Amino acid sequence: MSFKARMKNIPLHVIPKANWAGQRPTYKDAEPALINAALKRAEARPSGNWYVFGASSDIRTDRPFGTRVGGLDIVAWRDQQRQLHVGPATCPHLGADLCTGKVNGGSLFCPWHGLRLDGGREFGWKPLPAFDDGVLAWVRLDSLGGEPELDAPVIPARPTGARLAAVARVEGVCEPSDVIANRLDPWHGAWFHPYSFTQLEVLSAPPVDAGEDADRFLVAVTFRMGRLGVPVIAEFIAPEPRTIVMRIVDGEGSGSVVETHATPLGPGPDGRPRTAVIEAVVAQSDRNGFRHSLRAAPLITPLMRIAAARLWRDDLAYAERLFALREKASG
Repeated sequence: MSFKARMKNIPLHVIPKANWAGQRPTYKDAEPALINAALKRAEARPSGNWYVFGASSDIRTDRPFGTRVGGLDIVAWRDQQRQLHVGPATCPHLGADLCTGKVNGGSLFCPWHGLRLDGGREFGWKPLPAFDDGVLAWVRLDSLGGEPELDAPVIPARPTGARLAAVARVEGVCEPSDVIANRLDPWHGAWFHPYSFTQLEVLSAPPVDAGEDADRFLVAVTFRMGRLGVPVIAEFIAPEPRTIVMRIVDGEGSGSVVETHATPLGPGPDGRPRTAVIEAVVAQSDRNGFRHSLRAAPLITPLMRIAAARLWRDDLAYAERLFALREKASG
């Protein structure tokens, strides 16, 4: 049965036993010049200085959410209308950590002396432009990005209607470009992640001199669930410098996306850069049972996060290795 026939007729099929070392080597296909050219084109695309900093569900009305982007500690919360507010995490009075404060009545209160912030300019505290796309929360840092600003981030098309969404986060010692380069190398999937991918074939890849409109990778792959697999065809595109999107274009869950966002955190205690990989999985299906599965979303989405985090714990080793080699070469 052909690959497409399997996708259309049998969403799950038994994966035949295979010798990992017996796979067709892909190192000749994964040309460094091709990957580097795709990365360079991605880095040239506008981002408007927007950075993903967390899942929308992480930002609540009952407590502040704190993180770091580009060396700046930020705090986020929601008011009673669930509007997102983001700004520096340092209190302008005496420097207290606003992430340890309290949210009450839609306002953020400093834990040291009770200074109240309603989300506007107050006492020298200045809010940062923020955007909530329903899955992820973004902040705009013009001084960090240095690009012409955009009113909203570049958000890839996502499934509409009934869907499951989960967001995972892992951190590593590398730069965002190392994360994006990892995803611009689909050839490593079945070799490096045999527990998740098998029967992987890169159907097309952009040449070194590709134009913007042709800049995508098309991959046939089977997602593994033990001895069972789901064959799909997926595309990989980079809509902006710090984002890679995998979209299923044929097969079960067509239209579902995996968005990988690489957010610079700034230097760690050792002075080396840290990057957060914030990955959103947004799944849909036209099968009748999918809508019923939405009722079990509180049980399913943690499993989705665990699966994504497992992949990225491995891939961060890959990204960190790229950074370490580049760091060593630069002396």
